[in-house]
Amino acid sequence: MTELLNIENISVHFPSPGGRVVRAVQDVSLSIAEGETLALVGESGSGKSTLGYTVAGLQPPTSGTLRFEGVPLTSRTWPAARRKIQIVFQDPFGALDPRMPISSTIAEPLLIQRIGTSASRMARAEELVQQVGLPRDALNRYPHEFSGGQRQRIAIARALSPNPRLIVADEPLSALDVSIQSQVLNLMKEVQEKLGLSYLFISHDLAVVNHLVDRVAVLYLGRLVEVGPREALFGKPAHPYTEALLASVPRIGRKRARNAGAIKGEMPSPLNPPTGCVFHTRCPRAQPMCSEVVPVLEAVAGQGAHQAACHFKE
Repeated sequence: MTELLNIENISVHFPSPGGRVVRAVQDVSLSIAEGETLALVGESGSGKSTLGYTVAGLQPPTSGTLRFEGVPLTSRTWPAARRKIQIVFQDPFGALDPRMPISSTIAEPLLIQRIGTSASRMARAEELVQQVGLPRDALNRYPHEFSGGQRQRIAIARALSPNPRLIVADEPLSALDVSIQSQVLNLMKEVQEKLGLSYLFISHDLAVVNHLVDRVAVLYLGRLVEVGPREALFGKPAHPYTEALLASVPRIGRKRARNAGAIKGEMPSPLNPPTGCVFHTRCPRAQPMCSEVVPVLEAVAGQGAHQAACHFKE
């Protein structure tokens, strides 16, 4: 598969009062191929959304390099790439301008990019509302007139309007009722198959991830702790943090003790991350060396595509 996006040693730091630094993302390297869906998973505060915003060009990295279609993304090259990388936010109502009719909302990225004429932009909006399963009369209505699921369809249509190659989907289902989530998930699959899109799918819900993605990347306190094909990672996770996340996913027909597999303690502050392995303060396998040496992300049992950063990976 041809590589579309390369994330190389990306770190994102934020200044904090007192001269301290929040290390939201630390030295993360990943790639996404054409037509592939890569999931970013982890607890709140793990750095998922920050990395997603960096990929979408909404947050500059502190260090590291992003390459899209083989070209490093810099202030000079970002304008040309921006049309090809779009984002769908978690809250569809907050992401849509309540003063704009849906036709203008969907066409706005084309207007910003100076693509087409007024007539062609409206024609594109009409095409897209039908593609995402909404009636044509939706074009003249406003966001408050739609349900949460319909608004997310509108947000997806807006992201599709400039014909992107990569969509960053930041928790796109979490604000929706469970009964609606599957409909939006199926829509995303259909659109991907039709258009050959790639997704960076950010989620804390591993049950959803298991039905959509090709590969999974697990973040903890800003660091990448495991990455691999969905089947390998779900079938035999190598990192204890991934094991704990998977153990917390409810499964039909399986009884488990209360709090079984639960991660003990709280995630440390990114203002003062632990030395060595950032997970060692909560890890059941932790040994003295874990607090001193940062583990390297390396292949699991000779599987180059499945990697974990753990001194005692299984």
